[in-house]
Amino acid sequence: MPRYMLTIAYDGTDFCGWQKQEPPAAQAEATGSGAHVDPTLETGEPGRVALRTVQAIVERAVREVVREPVMLFGASRTDSGVHARGQVAAFTATDDPALQARGSGWPLSRGTDALRRAINGRLPDDVLVTDVRSVPGDFDPIGDCIAKGYSYTIHASRERPLWDRRYVHQVWEPLDTQPMRDVAAELVGEHDFAAFAAAGHGRQSTIRTVHALTVARAIDAHTGRPREDRIRIDISGSGFLWNMVRIIAGTLADAGRGRADVARIRDALRTGDRRLAGPTFPASGLCLEWITYKQRDEPPHAESAS
Repeated sequence: MPRYMLTIAYDGTDFCGWQKQEPPAAQAEATGSGAHVDPTLETGEPGRVALRTVQAIVERAVREVVREPVMLFGASRTDSGVHARGQVAAFTATDDPALQARGSGWPLSRGTDALRRAINGRLPDDVLVTDVRSVPGDFDPIGDCIAKGYSYTIHASRERPLWDRRYVHQVWEPLDTQPMRDVAAELVGEHDFAAFAAAGHGRQSTIRTVHALTVARAIDAHTGRPREDRIRIDISGSGFLWNMVRIIAGTLADAGRGRADVARIRDALRTGDRRLAGPTFPASGLCLEWITYKQRDEPPHAESAS
């Protein structure tokens, strides 16, 4: 039975995150997630509603292409509003000749590029499959992951952004990048990141390893020069806690404002006191850039989500 790995890019603004969700209708309205209800998605139980999630939308498109039930498993459960250039998901199709004769399944002989085009033809404008490849039958998007990379983009200016406003978070004053880099250096390596996790993260251990964490002025696409009003944070690691990257972004911004320094961050890592870290920045500036696996040495190259 062939198994396929998809690299997926999406604008997360109008999605209720990656993972499929089917809450009771009353609960969806009470929590405000009712705005994300998609009446075109089927639910498993009466009285429940399907929220518009990336997993649900892409899984439906795959089912329409292969014309059989499939389960799409993703590597990262991005939150509502978070974007992606390199999300990874996988599904297994039927290789039964009898079913193929009726048009079901997707044998390897049909080709992965044809599969990508067929899926994309059934997807909305804010999500795109950028790559499809065949993988071993035991490939696990979560368990086989060895590293992930995220970016967070800050617009530091009193002037509002316009064209890319969905993909940045605005702060209203300039930020000094050197203190941000000093604090970033303290977070690289293996640490207990309890102070940088949201309450209720649900993990037994808060120890994580950050491989790299950089802070730089973003390059203007038109002039090729660094922008004084735009800061990009790039972070990679073996795994992250709930809201960890968004809290790190808020902490680095506090350093750029002069509200946090290296000593404070060392205390946060030592004590696990959430009050010593910065605020949780909004989802809009966060993007899942890439995921690497044991089978490959390089991160997948995905088309820009913006």
